[in-house]
Amino acid sequence: MSGGAIAGLLAAGVFAILVLLLAVPILKLGKVLDEVVTAIKAMSDGATPLLDEVTATVSTTHQQLRKVDGISTNVSDASANISALSSVIAAAIGSPLIKVVAFSHGVSKALADRTKPTARRRAK
Repeated sequence: MSGGAIAGLLAAGVFAILVLLLAVPILKLGKVLDEVVTAIKAMSDGATPLLDEVTATVSTTHQQLRKVDGISTNVSDASANISALSSVIAAAIGSPLIKVVAFSHGVSKALADRTKPTARRRAK
């Protein structure tokens, strides 16, 4: 056997030992990756029903918001109608009512002046 053959056998032996030493961490890494795959699958299986529930909740909330939108539109229309009605009532009743109050105030003032003795009446 020559020196090159011995060196080749020695290099092959070192390489075999290196492969054996690296095989253990690679096997452990394979087990870890299997556990990760299992965990991801379990999370996916648990998340699917949760996403279905969230979708149903969002759909129900959307329907309720449509109803609230309709109600708020009706309330807005009703408040506009009430505002218009109060303007009509103020115009129809307010002006004549002010005139009646002013007339009654004038009459009461005239009657009060008539019942008071004034300096002119005394002078006559």
